[in-house]
Amino acid sequence: PSEDVIDLLRTATGVCFDVDSTVCTDEGIDELAAFLGKGEEVAEMTNKAMGGGVGFREALEMRLSVMQPTRQSVETYLANNEPKISPGVPELFDALRANGKTVYLVSGGFRQMIAPVAARLGVPPENIFANNILFNEDGSYKSFDPEEFTSKAGGKAEAVKHIKAKFGHGTMAMVGDGATDLESRAPGGADVFVGYGGVQQRAAVMDGADWFVTDFDKFTEVVDSK
Repeated sequence: PSEDVIDLLRTATGVCFDVDSTVCTDEGIDELAAFLGKGEEVAEMTNKAMGGGVGFREALEMRLSVMQPTRQSVETYLANNEPKISPGVPELFDALRANGKTVYLVSGGFRQMIAPVAARLGVPPENIFANNILFNEDGSYKSFDPEEFTSKAGGKAEAVKHIKAKFGHGTMAMVGDGATDLESRAPGGADVFVGYGGVQQRAAVMDGADWFVTDFDKFTEVVDSK
């Protein structure tokens, strides 16, 4: 990375991470859908949404409606599936915190599935910004929380702006594998964006990132070097 990028990463007091295909090696929604026997249907919907023509929130609503996740089925999934943490992430998070930085998780995935990941990595619940599945009293699927930043298009960028303003971070970094993560580098949002290609490599992210890495060890070295 350039000296300017290194300087921004060293001075950043807050670092936001995408979760699916970044902090974790899998895509939470797809994994849960497969567990519920709706993997192919949901994958088809995801492809349609990515091809345009379906709004972000509408796509989320459609996928959840097909999946019909119950409180019990989500708990059963989590009990039988340990978080698949990407190599080097625990060491990177430790290094960031040792250097006085606060770590946040910003995801289009679900809080229910991100909570065990956050717990494993020592990220407090209040530093999670993600979607929330809502259940009826009997535990059946109800809906999702429309107030969450990431329940709508452009939500990750809005979440990062909110974090920066609320917690007073003068310099903010964002790390992720997708175009919605790259969008977070915007006025009032992330000052520097690190693209991660250890799971998925997307041309737009590789081209647009201030620094693109395929493993987190290099990032940890930069954080730890004085």
